[in-house]
Amino acid sequence: MYDILLDKEKYINAIYNNKDYFESYVTRSIYNSNAIEGSTLSYYDTYQIVFDTSSNVPLKNIKPRELYEAINLKYAINYMFVNIEKDVDSSYICDLGILVNKNINEASGYRTSQVFIKGAEHIPPNASDVPRLINELLYTSFKGNDFFTNLAEFHIRYERIHPFVDGNGRTGRILLNKFALDNNFPMFVIPLEDRAEYMNYLADYNIEGLASLFDKLIGIELNKMEEYNIKIDNILFDSNNKNKSI
Repeated sequence: MYDILLDKEKYINAIYNNKDYFESYVTRSIYNSNAIEGSTLSYYDTYQIVFDTSSNVPLKNIKPRELYEAINLKYAINYMFVNIEKDVDSSYICDLGILVNKNINEASGYRTSQVFIKGAEHIPPNASDVPRLINELLYTSFKGNDFFTNLAEFHIRYERIHPFVDGNGRTGRILLNKFALDNNFPMFVIPLEDRAEYMNYLADYNIEGLASLFDKLIGIELNKMEEYNIKIDNILFDSNNKNKSI
């Protein structure tokens, strides 16, 4: 288990001031999150769309939905950064859902109809129960001593509630990073190559397995930060700081 805690302010400043790493993180996050849901955009296409770069190689055969999925995730991630000190509550989750679904399945809040998860035996609860279940989730989560276990349990419960008609996986993975930030851990990316393992943990309600995956991925992200010359020792959390989150 990684027990390295980062100073959130120093960490955010470090990644903002390292353009190459920041663009890498955002592009990897958007590309992989959308690819997990079936998007066919390449990493290059995603980078071009998200950072609106000029290129001699024009984008071709881009499906409108996949274009909006990339753009919407960019704005949802930006929402997380802009509201870095805001606690996750029901309105925060609704805001993410609205942003992720813009121009795809327009949402004004939680779903109002029954949904089903493709390829899953689990049937999400009735729409009328979603607000209550989300509030219960927020109230009862992160009570244990191990952050990774708490995070995995929250994520599994959130995905099983499936609060929106669409975009549940995408909003859920942004929430993973929001909670990581709030608890002095680095943001991380679930890569497409881990999709089967990740999905199986969700389907099987395997908290231990998912927690182990998150732990591994945070370690990978710390190594990647070092590759981009972000010195971890310079952004470590001060154990004497009374604002410690966990």
